Parts: sequence; C-alpha cells; structure tokens
Amino acid sequence: MTTSDEKAALVIGEKLNEGKTKIIYNLPKSPNGDHVLIRSKDKISAGDGARMHEIEGKSAISNDTTCTIFELLNACNVKTHFISRHDETSFVAVKCEMIPLEFVNRRLATGSFLKRNPGVKEGYRFSPPKMETFFKDDANHDPQWSHEQIIEAQLKLGGVTIGEREVELMTSTAVVVFEILEKAWATVDCTLVDMKIEFGVNARTGEIFLADVVDNDSWRLWPSGDRRLMRDKQVYREMKEVTGEGLAIVKKNYKWVQEQSRNLLPGKRRGRVVIVMGSPTDIDHCRKIEACLKEVGVFVELRVTSAHKGTETALGILHYYEGHNIPTVFIAVAGRSNGLGPVFSGNTAYPVINCPPIKADWGPQDVWSSMRLPSGLGCPTAIIPEGAALAAAQALGMTDHIVWSKIRVKQLNNRINLLHADKKVAIQTE
Repeated sequence: MTTSDEKAALVIGEKLNEGKTKIIYNLPKSPNGDHVLIRSKDKISAGDGARMHEIEGKSAISNDTTCTIFELLNACNVKTHFISRHDETSFVAVKCEMIPLEFVNRRLATGSFLKRNPGVKEGYRFSPPKMETFFKDDANHDPQWSHEQIIEAQLKLGGVTIGEREVELMTSTAVVVFEILEKAWATVDCTLVDMKIEFGVNARTGEIFLADVVDNDSWRLWPSGDRRLMRDKQVYREMKEVTGEGLAIVKKNYKWVQEQSRNLLPGKRRGRVVIVMGSPTDIDHCRKIEACLKEVGVFVELRVTSAHKGTETALGILHYYEGHNIPTVFIAVAGRSNGLGPVFSGNTAYPVINCPPIKADWGPQDVWSSMRLPSGLGCPTAIIPEGAALAAAQALGMTDHIVWSKIRVKQLNNRINLLHADKKVAIQTE
C-alpha cells in the first residue's frame, strides 16, 4: 500500500485511457514519468459490453484481488507491471503500451471452447494447459488468432515488433502464470479452470511483461472442482435476466474470491532444508547451497556434526528435526569418507541428499563414498551446490506452492534470457 507521504506526493495527471471496467491516469512526477495509476470502476460487463451493470463496491473488491494476485506473482519473481497499491480502488504500475492480444490458458474444456469444438465434452482435461490467443477487437467479438496470424500481423508497440521470440516469451510466461495460480488456488480447494492475461511493452526499455489486471473477471474458478459452485463472472454471464438480487449474489461471489485470494500469499514457512556438514571447514560450500535455496524461498538451517566421530550426537540432531513434524530435506556435506549422508538416510524417512565438497587431490576417490551405498538407502548425490539446492527445493515444492512457483519462474527466466541473448546475437550478425 502506498504510504500517506507517497499519496500526498502522487500527482495524478491526464486520463490516458478508459475501458469498461477501469481508467488509466498518467503520473507525470513519477521516476522518468514511467508510472501510471490504474483505477477500477464499479462496472461489470459481458458480451463485449452488450451487457453492463453497476455493482457498488466492486471497484474496491476487484482492485484488492488484482493487487493480491500481482503481489503473489511478484513474490514468485514473475515480471509484471505492478508496483504498489495506492488506495482502495487503484494501484500504481509501470506505463506500457498494451499488446492487443489475450492469452487464454485452459485446464478444463468449457465455455466458448465447447462451442468452437463440438463433440468435446465439458470437463475434458488438457495436459499441458491448452493455450489460445485472441485479438482484442470488440466490434468483431475478439477473433481467435493462430500463431501464424500473430507473426504475420507484425504488431509494433513501444518500439518492439512482435515476432517469433516475443510470442514465445509471452506464451511461455502465460503458461507459467496459469500454473502458478492453479497451484495456489488448489491450496484452498479451488480449481482454476481457465484464465486470460495480457502483456504490455515498456516504451522506454522495450521490456515485455504481464500487465493489465488479474481479478475475478479474468478466470473461471470452481470450488472443489464443481461447476455448480462457480464463483466467477460466469454467474453473471449466464443470468437470463439481471436483477438486483442476482447482482447481490455476484458481489458476494467476488467478495469470497477476494478474501480467499489473500490465503494464496506467502505466509509462514511450510518446509525447510537442514544442511549438515561434517566439518566447519566446509562452511563456504554450505553457504553456496544456502544462497541457492534462499533464492527460491526455502528456509535453511546449518549444523555441524560427524557420523564417524559422534554418531549418537548426529542421530540426536536428526531426531530433533524429525520431532517437529515439518517437511524437511537434509543435505549432507562431508568429504573424504562420507558417512553422514548414508547414516542419516538409513535412519529417517525424510529425503537426504549428498553434496560432498570435492577436492582436487582425492576428489574422484572420495565421491564414491557418497555414491556407492549399501542396499536399502535412498540417498542421491549432487556434486554442484546449485544442483543439491534445487533437488531439495523441488521436493519441498510438492507441498509449498510458493517454492514450486519460484522454481518454475527460475526455469522460465532461464528460457527468456536465452531468447534475449539469441535476439542480440542475431542483430549483431545481420
């Protein structure tokens, strides 16, 4: 939320654009004049504006939902235009030129997909999610565009021509955003059936990122996976006649989604990694593992013990962490003869990963003590700190949607960085 001092300093300039449900204002005094204020309206619409009504208080509900979702995505390192909440009905964002495309991801077949694909039963599950793109044109009811149509259109916004790399960036980001929110909503027993998002281009930097709003108008949500319990705008769309009572139900649904969305944000930690080192001389190796884990939001503790020199003490440390009933992964850092990882693995049901600090002299010989294990032990070995950290984080990500999401975005950003590098090299060789 913008502080009181920042609100006082916020100079709202001219209206840049106004749509059915929001207004965008320039913020001329912002850094580089690069920010805008996006204010929600008490409007709800359907059928490209053919049906439109006012719901008192919807602007505050929609703005809070949008800000919460963007705070979640930003916390997971997704690149968005969102900067901060301003007040109940508005937020501050990076100014951008909107790309006139809607990217729709579907997990279950329903709605317009069934009309365009007769013979497909409602509820058909897409794995991976089904991606569709639509050109924003109300007069022609937002026609569906193929990949080839987008490329051939050569859309140019913010000095960027939308080509193969730009489309790949947006489609891959759209899938990851859907998967993150799908994972998040599942934690409150809600099925994210489908959703649409849009992208913008920062005219000053040429960067493409997630933009616009993401609220209860953006998706279909089915609590417990039951269509009859839907809480999204489809309730409004399907009304044969819109009444005051019907709009009250819609508002109640939107309020429910607003409240539930707050439960999706990062909260108390759900799991941890305990890095156990055989000697304090291994601390630098352990710090590298710790840094990689913190990058993806994992809580870390470091301990020093020896399975050879203090077996009872080592097992005492193991049982201490088992007693907390918190999802835990142990990473054993021990060189020379590694008894630490195998001893831990043989005495716990929690995952144990070896990450020995390989030395130049006896490294090839020492690593065998981590890899050649007695039968009955499930104790994999990673010799690179990042590899051990990611393996542990992936295990915790099975029950922690924030950790899972940060890993997913890390993979996405690796892909995006390669696209940028490829474009730069291609330009230099032209």
